[in-house]
Amino acid sequence: MAQKHGKKYREVAKLVDRTKLYQPAEAVALVKQTSPTKFDASVEAHVLLGVDPRHADHQVRGTVVLPAGTGKSVRVVVFAQGDRAREAETAGADRVGADDLSRDIEGGWLDFDVAVATPDMMGIVGRLGRVLGPRGLMPNARAGTVTNDLTRVLREIKAGRVEFRTERTVGLIHVPMGKVSFGEGQLMDNLRALVSAVVTAKPSGAKGTYVRSMYVTSTMGPGIRLDVPSTLALAA
Repeated sequence: MAQKHGKKYREVAKLVDRTKLYQPAEAVALVKQTSPTKFDASVEAHVLLGVDPRHADHQVRGTVVLPAGTGKSVRVVVFAQGDRAREAETAGADRVGADDLSRDIEGGWLDFDVAVATPDMMGIVGRLGRVLGPRGLMPNARAGTVTNDLTRVLREIKAGRVEFRTERTVGLIHVPMGKVSFGEGQLMDNLRALVSAVVTAKPSGAKGTYVRSMYVTSTMGPGIRLDVPSTLALAA
């Protein structure tokens, strides 16, 4: 059975013309108007790419620092020891550890959003793959979360750095880009940065149309389809 939407959703959905391709500024203004929730909902971008992530040279993965941030507090743990551990603590890590941190995670403690590790800690971190991997929490060099430059990485994460990647079997990415309470200018700045990052991450194997469709939506709100050429122009 098709899911039935509530009254508030149906009311705001009337504001969206599903046959229209919206200019970026129009879509950003509309996504703020069409949030049906009482809480400060997240705003997300959903991008369908012309890639097949089942092939290694079609996979899209990257990070982007959102100029206006994400609107949420990010809890970061760091696997490090010695001077690197002290650097992580100074840079604002919520918890720093090595074997002790590993034991707690193996025991079920997962009260964090991002895990970062120095390269020498990957022997310890590797044993946590079955716990962290399925949750998207495994430190990864390609995502910049395996690094010796802890001060820079922690500053970026706390400021609003987000990771994006295609789903395993389809070229679809979902990326948070702020909150409904953000100003339109802030959401536009974040959208511009996101589009630029996705364009830059285009894999060598991608042929034909790279970006097939783009939507913005608020949590539990209706999707608003963007005009792709106009949106990609933001990257310039």
